[in-house]
Amino acid sequence: MSKKIAVILSGCGVYDGAEIHESVITLLRLDQRGAQVQCFAPNIAQLHVINHLTGEEMPESRNVLVESARIARGNIKDIREASIEDFDALIVPGGFGSAKNLSNFAVEGAGCSVQPDVLALTEAFAEAGKPVGLICISPALAAKIYGPGVTCTIGNDADTAAAMNKMGATHAECAVTDIVEDKARKLVSTPAYMLAQSISEAASGINKLVDRVLELTHENDA
Repeated sequence: MSKKIAVILSGCGVYDGAEIHESVITLLRLDQRGAQVQCFAPNIAQLHVINHLTGEEMPESRNVLVESARIARGNIKDIREASIEDFDALIVPGGFGSAKNLSNFAVEGAGCSVQPDVLALTEAFAEAGKPVGLICISPALAAKIYGPGVTCTIGNDADTAAAMNKMGATHAECAVTDIVEDKARKLVSTPAYMLAQSISEAASGINKLVDRVLELTHENDA
């Protein structure tokens, strides 16, 4: 029986949206493992738009759902249409979109909040005890989703880890090729481009994360 996995995207491009390599690696691995996938994104304006060639902010507005549709080849839905009953697990790739669009962590740090539609869906997965994979900077949201005591990783960035600990998470250092699992919460995280120096390095940890999330979905099988 193939598992159904929800993937939340946060735009299109590392500096203002979803990290494209991380998103594609996630989608590729899920497909290779025979999972059914549905992408979702919030139907909101991006925090801002960054020129990915120069790194400068651009004087325009873009929509997170519309931009995420680029990665999903148009096969994506408004996150408000997502029903937890339809899915066995959830994965959230990284990129600054997680910290700028899915939340305001990039601006507020430890005092951040998660976008309400994103919070509602991720909390539903947490409360149902369904597996969740958080990639790159996305684990910064774990304490807001799971509450104090949740264990996760963003690699070894001291400032980010300190902010996460202040929010109530327990940060565990992790190599780019590895994953951290909070067994009680069925939460899996990996650093990806928080540490990766190449797409292959990013893939090594993401593939492990996807494989583990899928393994966890089978634990409830009769």
